[in-house]
Amino acid sequence: MGAKGHRVLACATKHLDTVPLSLTLQTIASELTFCGIVGMVDPPCAEVRASIAECHQAGIDAKMITGDHASTAVAIARELGIITELLHPKHYSRTGTQLAAMSEHELDDVAQRVSVFACVSPEQKLRLVAALQRKGHVVAMTGDGVNDAPALRAADIGVAMGRSGTDVAKEAAPMVLTDDNFSTIVSAVEEGRTVYENLLKFILWTIPTNAAEGLIIVMAVAAGSALPVEPVQILWINMTTAVILGLPLAFEAAEDNVMRQPPRRTGEPLFTRELLMRTLFVTLLLVTAGYGVFLYANGAGYSIEASRTAASNTFVVIEIFYLFNCRTLVSPYAAPITSNMTVAYGVALMIVLQALFMYVPVMNVLFRTAPIPLSMWAIIFSCGAIAYIAVAIEKSIRWRYASGTSITMN
Repeated sequence: MGAKGHRVLACATKHLDTVPLSLTLQTIASELTFCGIVGMVDPPCAEVRASIAECHQAGIDAKMITGDHASTAVAIARELGIITELLHPKHYSRTGTQLAAMSEHELDDVAQRVSVFACVSPEQKLRLVAALQRKGHVVAMTGDGVNDAPALRAADIGVAMGRSGTDVAKEAAPMVLTDDNFSTIVSAVEEGRTVYENLLKFILWTIPTNAAEGLIIVMAVAAGSALPVEPVQILWINMTTAVILGLPLAFEAAEDNVMRQPPRRTGEPLFTRELLMRTLFVTLLLVTAGYGVFLYANGAGYSIEASRTAASNTFVVIEIFYLFNCRTLVSPYAAPITSNMTVAYGVALMIVLQALFMYVPVMNVLFRTAPIPLSMWAIIFSCGAIAYIAVAIEKSIRWRYASGTSITMN
């Protein structure tokens, strides 16, 4: 019955001629009449198996640590997909008795390789958490009982059950799961990954744009030429685009592959080599296009104010096009506009503000701008389209490289 996932309770009776003042183990430990056994089934929620499979796709290894009998634990773990028939039976589980006889080195190996630990004591739960941490894993521990409290406290993320959990467990854990549903933890992982990716998208968008704005001034000063963009115009660009264009990236929905990526390595910097190369690439595009448009306009006979206005608009237009590149981190395919309409609203508002920036006399005085003809707009939008295509090609190259390289999930 245990092998079928039942929790088995043995029942017996004993006849006493007189009722003692207190019942002790010694009083009832002998002369029992066996009545039978009762098998109790506490089936897991239907969505948990799918959540376990999603964990495996995301490179998250789910392990069962329980006080139940080993055969019961293995049966439930097989039902949930924690273990599969591909494993050799000796890799299914370990018991508390076996763990107690292991050295620290042996425990480190077993903690990584084995998925089910049965009949374990509170001290052994604590040892398993420590063993996984020694191997560099970020350990999330769930529990509801008093005996889970030490492991909940020692884990990197302790999650206590809010409904069935004891007060001791909830006080020991920094996080309380109010619905006692494992699938909620998986959803939280997905949400956390999405928030992190959206943060990266904003950083990836804002750093090259700001770097290019500063670099173009430095280049002009170093060359002893006229500034292609006035400092007050750069101030205008920063004040408007950072909020109107950059902020909508925080509302991006989760990408389709967010739960099919391996976990980030602990200690991995926020700004990786790939992000640095992208930043340098886009900075170069912005500086080249902005300076090039200024020199072209100035050489074509435009006033210095109109030339600088054309250069500042080149920055804004390229930032708009690059914004759509940044809606996905790696995939070269554009995210559908309907998945985040705040991006469309931001772009529309930015276009209106730039029109005011150029064609309203008061703005011309405040920001030293001048109207530019439609022919210049064609050049500016061509620069934006070229920048978009160039970044898309760079993303396609990295996408093909990542797709053709096997990734080991820890």
